[in-house]
Amino acid sequence: MGGGPVGLTLALTLFRHGVPATLVERSPSTTTHPKMDITNGRSMELFRHLGVADELRKVAVPEDHGFDVSWVTKLSGWELARFRYPSVAQRRKLIRDRNDGTMTLEPAMRVSQALLEPALKTILETRAPQIDVRYGWGLQTFQQDDQGVDAVIRSVSGETHTIRAQFLAGCDGAGSVVRRGLGIGLDDIALHRLAARELGLRRLVPAGIRAFVEHRETPMDGRVYLVHFTSPNRELFERFGTAWHTQSPEGWTLISQNDRDTWTLHALLGVGADAEAIDPKRFLFAALGVEFECEILCANAWRPRLSLADSYGRGRVWLAGDSAHQVVPAGGYGMNTGVGDAVGLGWVLAAILQGWGDRRLLDAYQAERRSVAVRNRAASARHTLVRLAIKTAYRKRIHSEGWNGERSRRRLGREILDLGNLENEADGIEFGYRYQNSPVICHEAHPVPADRMDSYTPTTLPGARPPSLVLDSGQAIFDLLGPGFTLLRFDEIDVAPLVTAAQQRDVPLTVVDIRDERSRALYQRDLVLIRPDHHVAWRGDAAPARAGAVIDRIRGARPTSITERVSATTAR
Repeated sequence: MGGGPVGLTLALTLFRHGVPATLVERSPSTTTHPKMDITNGRSMELFRHLGVADELRKVAVPEDHGFDVSWVTKLSGWELARFRYPSVAQRRKLIRDRNDGTMTLEPAMRVSQALLEPALKTILETRAPQIDVRYGWGLQTFQQDDQGVDAVIRSVSGETHTIRAQFLAGCDGAGSVVRRGLGIGLDDIALHRLAARELGLRRLVPAGIRAFVEHRETPMDGRVYLVHFTSPNRELFERFGTAWHTQSPEGWTLISQNDRDTWTLHALLGVGADAEAIDPKRFLFAALGVEFECEILCANAWRPRLSLADSYGRGRVWLAGDSAHQVVPAGGYGMNTGVGDAVGLGWVLAAILQGWGDRRLLDAYQAERRSVAVRNRAASARHTLVRLAIKTAYRKRIHSEGWNGERSRRRLGREILDLGNLENEADGIEFGYRYQNSPVICHEAHPVPADRMDSYTPTTLPGARPPSLVLDSGQAIFDLLGPGFTLLRFDEIDVAPLVTAAQQRDVPLTVVDIRDERSRALYQRDLVLIRPDHHVAWRGDAAPARAGAVIDRIRGARPTSITERVSATTAR
């Protein structure tokens, strides 16, 4: 249920694993609302694995355009600070030149959801005949039993139909009918309280924001007003140079959707403001400080939330994307977290339906992906607090022409640069997460490094995303990974016990030989077993003594004896 980017990605994942499915979306067409505007490097790796990355880039901002973030007084005023980031083309070269596992295989992609959704839908409809795509149908009710789920759907014309399926996936957004039908609650927490409770701000944010977190409420009533518009006056919007995001300490962000003619303004609303009475054009001109020719495509108020579902599902009904978690847009963790959910849930459902995976994989899905959502929600709160701290430091004199105005602008610009722009640099959040508490990972006994949001260290610790590396042959290691499990073998080691154990349980396993000293050093073991979702399931320098216990662990089955249970935990 749900035909946004998460539901479409889940459908593509099921198609890749050979699982037929029906995708149901309440709206008659894909969204025209801009919503997300960044697909991060980790999501692009997953889209590459699904075989669609190149097609998606065709609708994105051209690869020679940068990702700069500019802070200004007004569009008609002065630039205060600029954070410069390479274009996709420049980052590709940097990835190739560095090739040390510290970067994602794919660069991030700037694209509006209004363009991404139709591209994904077209790919699904033209490539995946076993996926039944139904737009204009909404979920009314559902009931599950031990054998499956009955879902009643209703078309825009009033026709109803009952679908019988083995599983139901709720990818139906923040107001999820699926989540409500399961009776699952949401943990909805205030911004400053979440940051103080879960984030550890003292390590990552300068002292100037600590008092803001500990002693202030957010200086707004929680609403943001969006104006999505087109304009032929590109020169005005690039007055300080091309920028992906142009931001002001007054509390607005202007997003360039295509670096040509389409932009989206998000601006904080004051307490008590009547959103229904707002004239979008006048609001837009007042925020940016200049009038210009434009056409308003849509405008509305919305309220950011930091919410997390109490659980990700039960029985045969499970959640993914915004139905399970909502964040503030800062950092771009909403859809990107959902893409990880979709790929994670997709391979688990395929494993169960094909008979080689146990239902315990669904419990693992919840443990793994909910821990990522907790982490990303806290990071989103942290990034938003930095923006609000800059708003708190704002003084009207930065708009003055005289020496006092110039001094105030220099001071505020230095403060902005000191606070930094971690929301666009948090590699640890985007691709450094590990499934440390997963019951289907063969964890190791020794201590693991501290989890960091601001940096990524390549590792093959069980539960981690393995490092990306291009071999001397020109092949990327990630491109060698199959749709099932892949055992990377870096030395001549007998892996017959693992292969046999997998075959006996019908677990899809491919052995890939790599003879490359640099890759072996980066991957840290002679044998590294990678899951279908590109996370390390097990590693060692020899085949485990109880190979069956390892295979049972990673497919969600319980080991058959006490000896095997011990072996599955400690196998190296």
